[in-house]
This record gives sequence, C-alpha cells and structure tokens, in this order.
Amino acid sequence: MEHPIVLADATLELAERTPGCSLNLEERLRLAHQLERLSPDILDAGSPMASPLDFEAVRLIARSVEKCIVSARCHPRKSEIDRAWEALQPAKKARIHLVTDEFAAPGPDPASPGQIAALAEAVQYARTLCPDVQVTVVNAPYFSHETLKQILSALSAAGAGVVCLADDAGYATPDEYGSMFSTILAAHPAEGTPVLGAACANDLGLALANALSAVRNGARQIECAVNGLGPRAGVVPLEEFAMLLHVRPGVLSSSSGVKTEEIAKTSRLLGSLTGMSPQRNKPIVGTNAFVDQQTPRVSPGAIIQPPYRQMSPASVGIRHSTKLLGKHSDATDLAQRYKELGYDLSQDELERTLGLFRQIAEQKREVHDEDLLAILEQNVQDPEEIYHLENLQVHSGTMLRPTATVELRKGSERYVDSATGDGPVDAAYKAIERITGIAGRLTEYLIKSVSLGRDGFGEVFVRLDFDGVSFHGRGVSTDVITGSARAYMEALNRSIAARKKRGLA
Repeated sequence: MEHPIVLADATLELAERTPGCSLNLEERLRLAHQLERLSPDILDAGSPMASPLDFEAVRLIARSVEKCIVSARCHPRKSEIDRAWEALQPAKKARIHLVTDEFAAPGPDPASPGQIAALAEAVQYARTLCPDVQVTVVNAPYFSHETLKQILSALSAAGAGVVCLADDAGYATPDEYGSMFSTILAAHPAEGTPVLGAACANDLGLALANALSAVRNGARQIECAVNGLGPRAGVVPLEEFAMLLHVRPGVLSSSSGVKTEEIAKTSRLLGSLTGMSPQRNKPIVGTNAFVDQQTPRVSPGAIIQPPYRQMSPASVGIRHSTKLLGKHSDATDLAQRYKELGYDLSQDELERTLGLFRQIAEQKREVHDEDLLAILEQNVQDPEEIYHLENLQVHSGTMLRPTATVELRKGSERYVDSATGDGPVDAAYKAIERITGIAGRLTEYLIKSVSLGRDGFGEVFVRLDFDGVSFHGRGVSTDVITGSARAYMEALNRSIAARKKRGLA
C-alpha cells in the first residue's frame, strides 16, 4: 500500500547557514514563492531569533505563503517560542519547530532525565500557542536507543506531532540510521506516536541513502533542501529524493506531492541568488544530467540504442525548443517563448527583458533558451539602480597595462573616468570606484558559460564587502568584462540602497 512522505524543505533556513550564502529580504520572498510552486509539504522559513531581518523574513513569508505549512525554528525556551509564534501569526498553516540544544549530560548518553523533562515542558508550552509542534533531536544517532525511546515517550505525552531524529554530523551509515527508526518504533504503539522524521547531513555522501533507509524503517518525513544546499557538504537534495519517489514509487511504496516540473526552475533561481550553482554532473539539475554522448561499441556493427530512461527533461521542467530567436524576433516571439519555458511575463517585465534581448541578439546569430533564462534573471532581480553602467572601454594586451574607461549615469548626470589595474576587470572596478567614491573589497568572483559556442553568454557572480557588510551581484553578457562590470554595479547599488534604508546615505 502506497503512503505519502512529507517533504520538509529547509532551503531558506539552510541558505543562511551555508558559508558564502546570504539572501536579503526580497530574495528570500522571491525564493519562498518559487518553493511554494514546487509544493513541498513544509516550508521552513528560518529562525526568527537569529536577527531582526530573519524575524521579518519569517513574518512576511508566513503572510504570503498559502499552500504550504510554514515552519519557524527556535530552541526549546519560552522566549524563543514566543518570538517564533509572533513571526508565524500571519500564517494560514503554521508549525513551531523546536530544535534541541546539544545535550551534554556526563556519561555514555548525552541526555539526562531532567533535560528530557524540560524539553517535554517546552513542547507543552508551544502547544498552548500552536497545535502543530515539531521537535528535532540533534545528533540523535549518538544517543542510545533506550534514551531515544524515553525521549519519544516524553514528547508523545507532551503532544509533539513530529519528532525528527537528525544526523547532524553526517556520520551514520544507512544500516545504523535505519535500525534506529525500526528499533524505536517497535517499542511504541502505532496509535498516538508522533510522526518520525529524518534529517541527514551529507558529510560522507550518505544523506540520500540514509533518508531512503529511514523511510524503509518507518520515517514519514524527510528534511531536504534544493540542490542539497546546507552547511559543509549539505543535506538531502530535495530534487533527488522527490524524483526517486516519482520515478521509482515501488521502491519505497511511497509518494510525495512535489510538482517535479518546477524543480529545474527552482534550482536555477537558487543558484542565481546564491551564486552556488550545482556542478555539471549533479543528478537531476546538473547541466549534464540529460546529456548523452555516444560511445563506440566493442562489437562491430552493434546497434546503438539510446540510453534507457524513465526520467525525461520535461519531468523536471527542462524544456527545449527547435525554434531559436534572433535579432529579427519581436516582443510577441519573445513572450511566446518565455511562456513555453514556463514564464508568463507582465508587460513591464517583457519591455525590460526585450531591451537586453535586442542587445544580445545584435551580438549573437542565435539566442538559445539558456540565454533567455539568463536575460530574465538579470532583469527580474535588478536592485534599485542608483548608478547605471552606460559605457565601458578596455585596453589590454601582453605589452599593455590594462586600462578601463567607464561611463556611469546617476539620474540625469553622467560621469566618466579611467583607471589602470592588474587586469581588465580590476581596471574597470577601480574606474567605478573613482567615479562613485565607494570602495568595495572583492571577496568572491565566479564566472561560468550559460550557453555553448564561441558567442555564448557568460554569467559573472561577485561578492563584495562594503564597510564590513557583504553584498552580491550578478551580470550576464557575451563579453565577460562587461558582465563583470554589471555584476559589480549590481552589488554596489545594493550596498547604496541598504545604506539609504539605514539612514547612512
């Protein structure tokens, strides 16, 4: 008999705990809306106690998300529970998610009876505010099974709806992790026992295997994240677990409500916002995931069959078109192609996108779907534009000192200046600094090809430190120097806008 598996998406929470990742309020809301289209059962909105920004993000996500249960994390302390519930007030469906402090009792077990009782009391208090309460037991595989049975009994009596046994170190093997669930469940009656959940870190590359083992042994909720995002080596990739259930439902006799055709779009958005795109050979969402290269057979005359597949690009939302757009394509052609790709653009979005499309189409003979998606991302996520890059000229060579001349527009005013640097990108950045009087320290610079060919689109992601605060920017162009300048300008404009909001500019 098939039973549903609850998928708890923790992308928003884990993005803030991943080195090199940081999302502002608008980006978190945009990602939350796309995650809702993906339709996990639970949307972990974050930890309201982490900062005022995190509290506001959870509150706004709770207000705007309608289909998913919105969860907020906190430690099992009254002040934090109150704060989490305050942030969740606008939610149509809310869950308070208590995450245990690391137990530290002396002896072979890390939890004392007093700590277990205090945790149960926290659950009872949370239940007076919200009927849906989850508890995550940190580092559960390192407890004895007897202690875990005691914890489950206490939390069951306190009214917890879900108890997640988390392997935060990612050290357990599938056999060890699965036996923990089967042993604990064997000692508890089916009726009245909280749903058991699994959360697996991927430090040894076993997160998906451990999740699979947990479900086979009675777990009914899996915590995951898009692209496997998370601290260190990440966690269970949502797209991999969801597609496992979709393609091989008989393996687990289970199913999920995830709309798999939204997977590719969600993965692209997360990579664009964080600068952490999945590697090319990543299952499901890597650029090579559905690309096959013919290899010669040993036997002469052997018939080469296409690879046996149960999973198509369309099943995860990857659509390809035989019609390529070019410089003669008009707004109607562009709107239609975006619609085929799953994007219904407003008139304002279409007009802004059309401008950049025409620039690119003049430089490229054919504009591919990958180019169109990059153009869309560039336009949709543009921050408040204080300075606009009007023109860029660079002189560089083996016998020339790299020199860049930059023209910026601010309102009706135009500014031009030049600078030299260690390379053309460095020279362009220094010229921008000379004009604006604002110096940023480059902490991250990534570049990748969006589409194939010598005239392919280049995508540049930068992270800069302005007065101790990190901002990121993204630029796309057929010329990587121009793309680098656009990425810098986006980060610069973000920093200026943030200073305005704080009353510093």
